[in-house]
Amino acid sequence: MIAFVRHGQTEVNAGGRLQGRVDAALSPLGRGQAAAIGSLLANEPVARVVTSPLVRARDTAAAITAYHRLEPEVDDRLVELDYGEWDGMRLADVAPDDWDAWRRDPAFAPPGGESLLAVRVRVAQFIEEVAGAARDQLVVAVSHVSPIKAAVCLALGVDESAQWRMHLALASVTRIDRGAGGAALLVSFNEHAHLRGLDVPG
Repeated sequence: MIAFVRHGQTEVNAGGRLQGRVDAALSPLGRGQAAAIGSLLANEPVARVVTSPLVRARDTAAAITAYHRLEPEVDDRLVELDYGEWDGMRLADVAPDDWDAWRRDPAFAPPGGESLLAVRVRVAQFIEEVAGAARDQLVVAVSHVSPIKAAVCLALGVDESAQWRMHLALASVTRIDRGAGGAALLVSFNEHAHLRGLDVPG
């Protein structure tokens, strides 16, 4: 099974900005969220921890490996969608016509950035490679909102338009396994009960 973990909060996403490839560190709250994920997974049979190369994901991964004798493995396929010229932009400042085009067309990419379809391709490759080996063990994949939503779309057999109907909390856990026919299977989505007691936006 693959447990996809969304990284904890940063000051960039706390400020309502598109984060993308902006390499921001966890905020104090984000560090608390990462510690809560580490505690959640402390007693689970984690065999590998694979992480996006961005520091917010790597620091979240470190909070998990602190409970296991493992070194996190960096995999570029888990990196966040590249927002190109929109990186760091406030969501409210993206032109409404651009938002509409993005929601209508999964092949749309922000200027200099990456499409949802491109994210789906690399996430599908990651799942195909890892899920077979993970059938009898737990692999933790620390990633970002767009790749994790892409994994959910793959598991449900739906297109990328479904991403706009999902809410994925910071520091949440989503589990993907292999079904009897070998296809990806959604086991859980947006687990975040471990964050109770933290002052955490959903």
